[in-house]
Amino acid sequence: MQQTHSAQLPRLIAFYLPQFHPIPENDEWWGKGFTEWTNVTKAKPLFSGHYQPQLPTDFGFYDLRVRATRRDQIRLAKEYGIDGFCYHYYWFSGKRLLNAPLDDMLTDPESDMPFCLCWANENWTRRWDASEHKVLIAQRYLPEDDLQFIKGLQPFFADPRYIRVDGKPFLIVYRPQHLPDARQTSQIWRDYCRSTGIGEIHICAALTHGNLDYAQFGFDSGVEFPPHNHQCQNQASRLNFHEPFSGFVANYSEIATAFLDRRYKSPNVFRSVFPAWDNTARTGSRAVFVLGSSPENYQHWLAESIRRTNEDFPGGDRLVFINAWNEWAEGCHLEPDRKYGRAFLDATLAAREEETACIGFAPVGALPESDEPRRALLADLYKVLLYHAYLLAGHLAAALKKHPRLRSVVRWIYNRLP
Repeated sequence: MQQTHSAQLPRLIAFYLPQFHPIPENDEWWGKGFTEWTNVTKAKPLFSGHYQPQLPTDFGFYDLRVRATRRDQIRLAKEYGIDGFCYHYYWFSGKRLLNAPLDDMLTDPESDMPFCLCWANENWTRRWDASEHKVLIAQRYLPEDDLQFIKGLQPFFADPRYIRVDGKPFLIVYRPQHLPDARQTSQIWRDYCRSTGIGEIHICAALTHGNLDYAQFGFDSGVEFPPHNHQCQNQASRLNFHEPFSGFVANYSEIATAFLDRRYKSPNVFRSVFPAWDNTARTGSRAVFVLGSSPENYQHWLAESIRRTNEDFPGGDRLVFINAWNEWAEGCHLEPDRKYGRAFLDATLAAREEETACIGFAPVGALPESDEPRRALLADLYKVLLYHAYLLAGHLAAALKKHPRLRSVVRWIYNRLP
């Protein structure tokens, strides 16, 4: 399929999560039948008015092994102005995970959506934060991995649907700072692609986890990945949480404005936006979520990102990324849900078509009041002591029933109390 796009309009690329189907590894690590929906459906509100769980409408709790579902997603995305998907690609020293939807897409000509790949080169852990805590499968970076990795991408790069920038296949690396020698790795990739007829490739560094400069790795560009690298104040104190909270609460307009105005040392950076963010489903009381998310605020951020991209790179072959199409467990999805329906998709199309209904960001409204009083240390201690006192009384009563003589002694003492 020949890719066409206006020279004056950046292509809108949505990150796409392929985790909505069972695999043997997740069965072993998390329980039989685990998929991303398992996290999504178990989420609970952390405070009064908190929008959790976030549940789908149009496609339901889908299984990405079903071709019809993926084709329906493509039709809907294209209808609302999405020009391509960027699939997260899971590769661990030759072992691939969650690859069935991507591989089947490659063999299905009716999945007529341009696509590219983002190598999610981080550890999988039980905390869902890619730390070293209880690693399930690790990135090892063996000596032969550089060449084996790029060889595995050759069928994707050769596909006519694969997204190119200035004629070059476009590849994102999520954590380039983890590569033992990123410059050497990128050179091996480039040399291999030249030698096999693929030609030049465009390597892009995701700007995540404190990384703000793609050039240090010998890459061609960077891509923003909000809310990564935000520098906002924690608004958690404004909320009355049901349980102790150790996460981070940000303001949508503050994050969006900071990203719109940010300038980088190496300037070839692709802009990114998100419709909303709330990863309560994955991390519970350690969650990061954003107040003030709305279709209107998202539309303004996306429209400004498109406008400033055209301003900074006039006539250039540019992409603007949306995080994400279907990150349901991170509360970050364009797919319709039970609260907003297709409102975020409508906002996407409006931003693309330069509709100007949204001028500036709407402020965060009044936060919902809780019917429950704020937690207090002494009150909590009293409740804990009272609870354990009841438990102790129950254990004593059970013991007395088993020992009649002891019960008689206790009754005798009780009757003689003043």
